[in-house]
Amino acid sequence: MTFLRSVLLNIFIVLWTPLVGVPGIILTWFDRSKMKCVTTLWAQGVICAAQKLTGIRYQVLGRENLPDGPFIFACKHQSAWETIAVLMLLDHPSVVLKQELLKIPVFGWYCKHAGMIPVDRAGSSGALRTMMRAAEAAKQAGRPIVIFPEGTRAAPGTQPELHPGLAGLYAFLKLPVVPVALNSGLVWGRESFVKYPGTITVQVHPVIPAGLPRPELTARVHAAINSLEGSQL
Repeated sequence: MTFLRSVLLNIFIVLWTPLVGVPGIILTWFDRSKMKCVTTLWAQGVICAAQKLTGIRYQVLGRENLPDGPFIFACKHQSAWETIAVLMLLDHPSVVLKQELLKIPVFGWYCKHAGMIPVDRAGSSGALRTMMRAAEAAKQAGRPIVIFPEGTRAAPGTQPELHPGLAGLYAFLKLPVVPVALNSGLVWGRESFVKYPGTITVQVHPVIPAGLPRPELTARVHAAINSLEGSQL
């Protein structure tokens, strides 16, 4: 039954994406301000379907720690769940994502036109300048900037080192950082097709102010985003 429910969820996502995305492309082509509504609707549909079909629920603790205005949302990364959930948990976020995702039909179009921040893992100087320009544009628009500082999905119980991209954005943008821990990998595994019922906890930690030395920033973020490691559902 768990496997069947996972199949149904994946079928829903395959059908839901073009159902929302294709009309949304037409709508946002004429009125770019509707982009936020389309992406939020898509994310709400997927997260709701995950709850109804597979029993994956969630709770957000510390939501009061989210500041007004632009900030860097540095989130633990264990599964695809949080990459979807941030689109509805935050107000029109700009997400740092792999450049390869721009090639995905429909989804990639939205990433490109919704002001997301592509990063080239090859790390060329031109790609870095492009990323910083996109991040600065998001800051000027007052949008939260989401980054998964571990760079890739980590298995529950592991605490990989942070990639330098977070410290680079922090120094360049001069914005505060909100570190976020979660345990989504316990129900939505990074390499598992099957999704398991349970409640994901998202822990929003207090703001880390701008202007700290890089070692202190890295240590504080690493400790905070790993604060739920070892926790159970």
